[in-house]
Amino acid sequence: MSEQEQERLILDTVDKFLQKEVRPYAIELETSDTYPDDIVEQMKAMGLFGCIIPEEYGGLGLSASTYAKVIELVSREWMSLSGIVNSHLIMAYITLTQGTEQQKQHFLPRFATGEIRGGLALTEPNCGTDLQAIRTVAKRDGDDYVINGSKTWISNGIKGSCYALLVKTDPQASPRHAGMSMFLAEKRDGFNVGRKLKKLGYKGIDSAELIFENYRIPANCLIGEQEGKGLQTALSGLSLGRINVAARGVGVAQRALSESLSYSQVRETFGQPICQHQAIQLKLADMATKTEAARLLVKQAADALDRGERCDLEAGMAKLFASEAAVHNSMEAMRIHGAYGYSPELVIERLYRDAPLLAIGEGTNEIQRTVIAKRLIEKYPV
Repeated sequence: MSEQEQERLILDTVDKFLQKEVRPYAIELETSDTYPDDIVEQMKAMGLFGCIIPEEYGGLGLSASTYAKVIELVSREWMSLSGIVNSHLIMAYITLTQGTEQQKQHFLPRFATGEIRGGLALTEPNCGTDLQAIRTVAKRDGDDYVINGSKTWISNGIKGSCYALLVKTDPQASPRHAGMSMFLAEKRDGFNVGRKLKKLGYKGIDSAELIFENYRIPANCLIGEQEGKGLQTALSGLSLGRINVAARGVGVAQRALSESLSYSQVRETFGQPICQHQAIQLKLADMATKTEAARLLVKQAADALDRGERCDLEAGMAKLFASEAAVHNSMEAMRIHGAYGYSPELVIERLYRDAPLLAIGEGTNEIQRTVIAKRLIEKYPV
């Protein structure tokens, strides 16, 4: 079977699963903010928690390009599911690319099956974009480290069991990033979950506070078993995360477009379908163009990652444009649907609430612009 045939088979399988097991229940689960346990179990059985984990470690071994297409499909139906996978796979990707062989052998097969699920623990109450300002500290104590501090807005914080945890092993280091390290931290004594955080959208998935009180962790859980590499490790995982968020943006933008195309052909005003009105046609044209442009930017970023190239520029561009396309299309879809778009009985209202997260998560779009500009100056010096 060719690579293209394999990709088509995977995407068809995922699409059928989404149509049968997700679309009929997404609005109800979203409205009640209920974690989709049954759906997650089916995702585990399909191997989706091992999407980008190589086959030698029990994963599906998908390319970043195919993975992005899977995430686009998932996000068309219910964006929250893509977040359950994303945070987990960033942790897996970091382990794969930065971990020791012992860490890979121990964790990756269990990540792939979903036996261990979790995510990325970076953000703190007083620290988001500026990761070097984190305050969670790990102090060496014999063969262990003892960790104290807290994290917030952590996806999979309640239902997950293991996290790529960013800490400071040397709070006095200069530059600050030289004192940062990252651990694979499993829940045990001293690792406590705080409250579930309420959100405008992106419901169903659990976003929570994590609290560490004299949390003792073996030194061999330090990723790469070398202190001072935490920031670089986190940033390496964010390239995959930004491709995921960009693919989500394409999915949301496409669903908003598809719903608008259908509705505009059946809704009539002044004796004709509203798709015949120029004002609506202009909206549909812009929505379609933004969606396709975003899809191509995601492909460019994913292809660069698959080639093993540095792709923070491409991933930043894709994340920036695709998330803004999602915000734009969701708003235009609501305008096209009028009062019906404002009702939670239709998917438009959910898209409108979900889309803004994409402009914030995995680095705000403001920081994406600075990343893009710095990389352009670096890449094209005078």
